[in-house]
Amino acid sequence: MQKDALTLQRDALALQRDALALQRDALALQRDTLALQRDALALQRDTLALPNLICNE
Repeated sequence: MQKDALTLQRDALALQRDALALQRDALALQRDTLALQRDALALQRDTLALPNLICNE
């Protein structure tokens, strides 16, 4: 009986570890997505500034 409880506890800890790894991966994806959004906005800003640069030459 005690062995079963220890096995369940070990399995529960393994599941917690896996859940934390998934959360870490999700946060990394969110970070990467935000970086891509930031870069896209910078490109958009630069694209919108192009006509002003061309007219000022």
